[in-house]
Amino acid sequence: MEMTVSPPDPGSEPGRPAMLRVPTVGDPARWAAGARDELRTALVEHGAVLVRGLGLRDPRDVAAVLGQLDVEPVAEKETFAPRQSYSPGVHSSSAWPPNQPMCMHHELSYTLGFPRLLLFACLAEPTTGGATGLADAAEVLDALPRALTDRFEREGWLLTRSYNGEIGATVTEAFGTDDRDAVERYCSAHAIDCAWQPDGGLRTGQRRSAVVRHPADGRRCWFNQVAFLNEWTLDPEVREYLVDEYGADGLPFNTRYGDGEAIGEDVVRLINSVYEQHTVRRPWQAGDLLLVDNIRTAHSREAYEGPRDVVVAMASPARPDTCSPTIERGPL
Repeated sequence: MEMTVSPPDPGSEPGRPAMLRVPTVGDPARWAAGARDELRTALVEHGAVLVRGLGLRDPRDVAAVLGQLDVEPVAEKETFAPRQSYSPGVHSSSAWPPNQPMCMHHELSYTLGFPRLLLFACLAEPTTGGATGLADAAEVLDALPRALTDRFEREGWLLTRSYNGEIGATVTEAFGTDDRDAVERYCSAHAIDCAWQPDGGLRTGQRRSAVVRHPADGRRCWFNQVAFLNEWTLDPEVREYLVDEYGADGLPFNTRYGDGEAIGEDVVRLINSVYEQHTVRRPWQAGDLLLVDNIRTAHSREAYEGPRDVVVAMASPARPDTCSPTIERGPL
C-alpha cells in the first residue's frame, strides 16, 4: 500500500520535536503497517517523532497500531502509580495530579525489562498545558557537570520504595500479587532487596546504572529517574505531609546516590534545569501519535487543565546488560 509521509523537519521549528504529517486515514493500523520503515528511520534519526493526522479515537486504535509495528509489548511491573490496562502493553497514563508536572524521566528505567519503544496517543487534548516534553539523553549527559555524572557512572543510583497501602502503588499493583513468597521471588530474580515491616508494609531498594550506551550506536545516554522520583521533586506541601506521616525513610519513593548518600535539593534542581534547557515540546492535538526511543529520549508532562486523555503503549523490552551498564545491584 502506498503511503505519503512528509519527512520530519525539526530545523524549521526550533523547540519542536520532529513531526510526520499524514493525510487523513480511515484505518490507522493499516497506515502503520505501510509506514513501519519510515517510522523506524525517523526514530533512528531523531529519537522521537510525532505523527499528526491519524485520527486515533480509542485504546483499540492504539493497540491495533502497536500490533502493526512488529514489536513485542511490555507488561508493566513495579509501577509507582496506578494505571488502567487496556490490552497487552497498552495502558492509561499514570495517575498524577493535573496541577503538578511530571519531571523528565526514562520509563521504567529502574527495572530489568524496560521498554525501548514508547507510544503516546492523544485521544482528548487538554484545554491548556499538558504537553509531553522530550529531551535528548546524550545531550543532557554532556551538559551536566562532569564530576556529577562521573560519580553516578561509578556508583549508579539507588531507588528506595515504601509500600504502605495508602500512598502510591500498592504491593499488588506493583508486583501483580500480594503473596509474600511470590513478591520475594520476583525481587530476588530482578535484583531488588526487600524487607517486610512490622506493620505489614514492604520496603525495597534497587541500584541501577545512571548512564548507559544505546545498543544501536553506542552513544552514552543519561538514563534514569534520579530527579523525577526524588523527594525534592515533590510539591513542598506534599513532601512535608509525607515526611510527617511516614518519616524520612518511609516515603513512597525516593532516590539516592548509589552508595546510599542523600541527593541534595541543589543537585535535583540542577538536573531538572539542564533537562529544561534541552526540552522540545509541541501541544497535543486529538488523534496524535508520539513515538519515543525510551533510551535516547527522556520525556515529561506539563501541568494542565481540561480533559487530557493520553494512552501509553510500551514495547521492545530490553535488559540493562544490552546497554553496557556499570551497575546492576546494591544493598537496601
